[in-house]
Amino acid sequence: MTVIKNLREILKTTLQIGDRANDIETETPLLGNIPELDSMAVAMLITSIEEHFDIFIDDDDISAETFETFGSLCDFVEEKLAE
Repeated sequence: MTVIKNLREILKTTLQIGDRANDIETETPLLGNIPELDSMAVAMLITSIEEHFDIFIDDDDISAETFETFGSLCDFVEEKLAE
């Protein structure tokens, strides 16, 4: 599975957004666009990403730009995987 497919599935299960996750494309805005993605959900999402991809995400690594779009989140995870 690709990072995009994995992250889409993580969003689907973590945010409990069901089939709406299938409509998320790389240019889809996340923060402010998906009502379920509040500050608590961001923390749960980060934990899910860490566990699924077996990576560590430091608090200093996270910014609003990371969650600006689905594509920016995918890019972030791919960068972490490359480290």
